[in-house]
Amino acid sequence: MASTPQHPGLIALVGSGEYLPSMLEVERSLLEGRPPIYVQIPTAATTEGPERLQYWVDLGRAQAERLGVTARTLIITNRDEANSPDTVAMLEGAGLIYLSGGNPKHLTETLANTAAERGIRQAWQSGCSLAGCSAGAMALAEWVVGFRRIPPHPYPGLGIVPKISVLPHFDRTLGRLPDFLTSRAFRPPAGITLVGIDEETAIVGGDGQFEVMGKRSAWIIRDGSMEQYEPGSVLTLPRTLELDY
Repeated sequence: MASTPQHPGLIALVGSGEYLPSMLEVERSLLEGRPPIYVQIPTAATTEGPERLQYWVDLGRAQAERLGVTARTLIITNRDEANSPDTVAMLEGAGLIYLSGGNPKHLTETLANTAAERGIRQAWQSGCSLAGCSAGAMALAEWVVGFRRIPPHPYPGLGIVPKISVLPHFDRTLGRLPDFLTSRAFRPPAGITLVGIDEETAIVGGDGQFEVMGKRSAWIIRDGSMEQYEPGSVLTLPRTLELDY
């Protein structure tokens, strides 16, 4: 029987800096009042080789130690693993689920329409916080802008935060593509708002209200212009989807 969630958790979209000391307070806020269990899902980095994957695992565990919480590392490399009951069981009781950076296309293709994705949504709808950094933030949005092609090639994300597309590392991206982002050549799908998030910066919230946290700024790009939001300010975005299963 379908049920409507009463208290979905927080959502954090992070431009860069997952698991770094500079983002400690952001991650602490996501766990406040929730079970001290931190599930890190480094799927986006599983195409980068075992050494790089281990780097992210170690970084996440170090941050969990600073936070004083239990780290669970959930490595999902393919759709068979994403549909495993053991994978879903790892999500139970989490206070924070974190999708870290790497390749957003691999991340979305691995998780979309799997038991793992449903488990992540259900955990969030039950009050667990949900964070994505860089590729993870891109994947949580409705559309992903793939900058490996010019013009960029958009494709569907997981859609947990609807009607947006996230541009992480935005201060660095803006330095490379300042004119292109506001040009007529660059247009997201109809109805999609572009959200730029600078490095070591996050937007945190839900129900359409997101506070900027961290070192730098977030940006809304629409109709050929960019609006800057500094730390402490609030962005209004489409309400997060509360899907039933």
